Amino acid sequence: MAVVGVGLIGGSFALSLKKAGLVERVVGVGRSLENLERALELGVVDAITRDAAEAAAEADVVFLATPVGQMERVLRAMAPVLAAGTLVTDAGSTKSDVVALFRACLPTHLRWCVPAHPIAGAEMSGAAAARYGLFENRDVILTPLPESDADSSERVAALWKACGAHLHCLTPAGHDAVFASVSHLPHLLAFAYVDMIAGMPDARTRFDFAATGFRDFTRIAGSSPEMWRDIALANRDALLGELSAYRSALDAMVLEIERGEGGALAERFTRAREARHNWYQSFLKKG
Repeated sequence: MAVVGVGLIGGSFALSLKKAGLVERVVGVGRSLENLERALELGVVDAITRDAAEAAAEADVVFLATPVGQMERVLRAMAPVLAAGTLVTDAGSTKSDVVALFRACLPTHLRWCVPAHPIAGAEMSGAAAARYGLFENRDVILTPLPESDADSSERVAALWKACGAHLHCLTPAGHDAVFASVSHLPHLLAFAYVDMIAGMPDARTRFDFAATGFRDFTRIAGSSPEMWRDIALANRDALLGELSAYRSALDAMVLEIERGEGGALAERFTRAREARHNWYQSFLKKG
């Protein structure tokens, strides 16, 4: 297996499949030689290269765990050397753009392309963040192409099941609409909020007194800026709709505060608390 991008997701996928005995050899591919050498030292991969084509030429499976903005370069490099039957899958947080890239870069290989998205991200990055069990009881979304053959989809599904994941299928557009709401929007809000505080004249004082509420709300602002820049631009249409809806909700809350409408505020907060409680109980049941 060639893993392009040996970080939290790519490295954890490699470790889980090696432990399950489903891959004999993992070749790590990346831009940072330091990170690749660390992955080799930790046993996350068995060999390293910065040449995606070199790794893909010998691979039975290619797993793209890079930011979506880097995928076109990688796919075009691999395209001439991919053997028939080599699975190509990914871990991108957006899917419509990945499908478009597969179509543009691998038009004769689509039967073996199966886009995917594991819901197991964190603010950590790099090979040192990889760990066994990351995907245990986590959801993984598959968005097969119409051209993806059934065997390819089953092979990719089997890899994720071996990691302990729960499999779901969505269309690329359906996936992007859902995750614009429950993943991409929260990250943008966290980034914008922390950036707003950091830009204030008394930012140091504000940060000095920030505590658990600030920590909990802003944890995801520690995520990769490069990755989230790519996600924001890749899923812009769905995300702009979510941002507009959120702005409308904020505008309504501003009016309620200005008018002293305590009852309306209490109703809004109660609805939100109950919805969050119900979601959390369901989340806990998933394990």
